[in-house]
Amino acid sequence: MDCYPNGRSWSKSILRLITRAAVPSVLGFAGPFALQAQSFPTDDPLIHRMWEVGMENSRTEALAQVLMDSIGPRWAGTPNLASAQDWLLQVYASWGVSARKEQYGTYLGWEQGILHVDLIAPRVQSLEAKMWAFSPSTGGPVEGDVVALPMVAPLGVDPAQWLPLLEGKWVLIFPPEPTCRPDQDLEKLARPETVERLKALREENRIWRDEVGGTEEMEQILDEAGALGIIGSFWSGGWGTFRVWDTGDDLGIPYVGLSCEDYGLVYRLAKNNQHPKLRIEADAERGGEVPQFNVIAELRGSELPEEYVVLSAHLDSWHSATGASDDGTGTIVTLEAMRILSETYPKPRRTVLVGHWGGEEVGFRGSRTFRDDHPEVVEGLQVLFNVDEDTWRIERIEGQGFLYAGQHFARWLSLVPRQISEHVSLVSPGTQPGGSDHMPFVCVGAPAFDLGRLSMSSRFRSPVDEYWQYIHHTNRDTYDKIVFDDLKENATLVAMLAYAASEDPERFPRDRAVLPIDPSTGEPREWLACR
Repeated sequence: MDCYPNGRSWSKSILRLITRAAVPSVLGFAGPFALQAQSFPTDDPLIHRMWEVGMENSRTEALAQVLMDSIGPRWAGTPNLASAQDWLLQVYASWGVSARKEQYGTYLGWEQGILHVDLIAPRVQSLEAKMWAFSPSTGGPVEGDVVALPMVAPLGVDPAQWLPLLEGKWVLIFPPEPTCRPDQDLEKLARPETVERLKALREENRIWRDEVGGTEEMEQILDEAGALGIIGSFWSGGWGTFRVWDTGDDLGIPYVGLSCEDYGLVYRLAKNNQHPKLRIEADAERGGEVPQFNVIAELRGSELPEEYVVLSAHLDSWHSATGASDDGTGTIVTLEAMRILSETYPKPRRTVLVGHWGGEEVGFRGSRTFRDDHPEVVEGLQVLFNVDEDTWRIERIEGQGFLYAGQHFARWLSLVPRQISEHVSLVSPGTQPGGSDHMPFVCVGAPAFDLGRLSMSSRFRSPVDEYWQYIHHTNRDTYDKIVFDDLKENATLVAMLAYAASEDPERFPRDRAVLPIDPSTGEPREWLACR
């Protein structure tokens, strides 16, 4: 059994927990997901069996606990991502499912250790912080005074006047947020003039961030000026949340992000000449180029092995939390869907593949390389179902511009119990919303679809929603946010869709529809370009 970076092997008790045989319910279907016979639109016994395995004997909680709690965040180039890939291979092997790693390139190696950021003057307080990816180590605790760059380097001032002030200091690189209250609370409770004033302050801060403090040029200037390190803050707009949204791979000094509240505290102390001093210990180790992999699991087709149904989700995550919703949930949904299929439909008509992609967060590197390395899969692709981001039930499927997507999905969904299918909306031909691993396939005209969750579809209706404020790449993307009632439903749905697509007597046609009008041009949108 392979060992992991901490020297432990996965315990047999954990593997037993996630691989024990399904136990049929003696009393039949029960509980909140009790299934009445008339809810099935089909008498297909395999659909009934999939419901039992996926809904009544779900393994999603046990699988997710190992991935998120025990393995943790899975940033590209880190040992944690390698551990997660090896764990997937072990799980698939325990289920009797063929799985392999495929190298798609290399990436910079990096491993983070402990991080402590403490205010030690004018008073003592431990601060909430995260390290930027690839940030170098401090080499032990380092104490220093704080300089707020926007205070000493206003726009238009000659750098020669302020560069000497940075040497040996921790540098706050941005202005602070004027408030860490979410916008919707302000708009509900504050005076209109207060809301407008705060919006104006935020716009001033955005200009500074975009044109001065947030540029790679400024980061290099601070590095060369002898600063102890860079301190930033990327607030996500929600209570107690902030993002890791940058990398320090080209820097020789540490780069640390503080929470909105703690960043504002330190900034105000510096602004009012109250002489803040920080002690920071950031333990990290940079490595050279390390191999990067996709994990591919396979149920070989019995009749049409050269045609493919692909389940897709990315395994890598940002390191700000444990990557539970982005995309630990997608990983668990596709993993669990494969378990359901292996128990109920082990000899599919078409080959069923699962792609647990690496490198999605750094440019879809894993899925793009798989597409390029496997033209036979692209050519033979019946359909790709991608599951990325968040935890709520799947409720929206965009047609991605394929002319006949609505017809095929309607036929496939007709096999799915109404408890699941009644929540799903088909938008055909749809736009081509991107941001995930279906894009490298859509751009070459291969039928690939993102299965949108509840909060993900809401982002098209409102700029303020739970996912973008509290989950996406934040320090709160953790196991406790997962809604397992929805997760096991999603896994069961994906398994049923894979079965329906595999058995479909028709190949999915690749005819392209005329896309909806682009408001900026008044003309139909152009097909998604590969880039």
